[in-house]
Amino acid sequence: MRQILRDLDRLLRGEATRASALQRGTLDVRESGLAIAGAILGIVYGLCMGSYAVFRGSGPDGWWQMLASALKVPLLFLLTLVVTFPSLYVFNALFGSRLALLSVLRLLVAALAVMLAVLASLGPIVAFFSVSTTSYTFMQLLNVATFTVAGFLGLKFLLFTLHRLDVAQTALQREDDPKGGPLLLNAAQTAPSGPLDRTDGQVLGTRVVTIFRLWVVVFGLVGAQMGWVLRPFVGYPDAPFSWFRNRESNFFEAVLRAVGHLISGS
Repeated sequence: MRQILRDLDRLLRGEATRASALQRGTLDVRESGLAIAGAILGIVYGLCMGSYAVFRGSGPDGWWQMLASALKVPLLFLLTLVVTFPSLYVFNALFGSRLALLSVLRLLVAALAVMLAVLASLGPIVAFFSVSTTSYTFMQLLNVATFTVAGFLGLKFLLFTLHRLDVAQTALQREDDPKGGPLLLNAAQTAPSGPLDRTDGQVLGTRVVTIFRLWVVVFGLVGAQMGWVLRPFVGYPDAPFSWFRNRESNFFEAVLRAVGHLISGS
């Protein structure tokens, strides 16, 4: 467990994504450890997310909802990973990326671990509002907002790390060139302090940006709709507990309806 926490801390502090740590062309972290850390963080946020049903006085149903949310949040990210991983690898291959299959998987697991770490850090805020408000619509939109923030930061981590790995792979291809060695040395010397900092003097490559833009659309659509399929997460106060609901509408229509209800006060 100590090694798992150390790997996660290295990701969050940027130690695992500096140029000097990427010279082998892959993240030097264990994907299995990050997956375990992500699952634990997802459970933590799920408990905070489901606490609304408990504090609303739903009785045993509230505790069941908290348990269901704790299990569903890690499941949401796992299923989204399974569905979107093939597309990220194929996009990388089509645009000439030299990243191997395992490197792409490790990168994606790391990005999801960052997302879940952000979510877990926002969990106490969600739990606080679960105690202090009775508005189901507000809690829905608050959780949408926290997932959006976590997704934005996690995908930004993915974009910058993908770029650094692409630079490292290019440097590895030139290691026999007399000019290849200084490339790695200079990259290490100008390494950013954090995983979301842009490297000085570097512009994100067109290839990396294209891959990212294509895949982020896929990831966003799949993740949002996957959450809709796995609902309820918060637990509707006037309905009995259920693990899943019937398939109807979609995530985006539901968010628009929730915004309308919150504005109108209905």
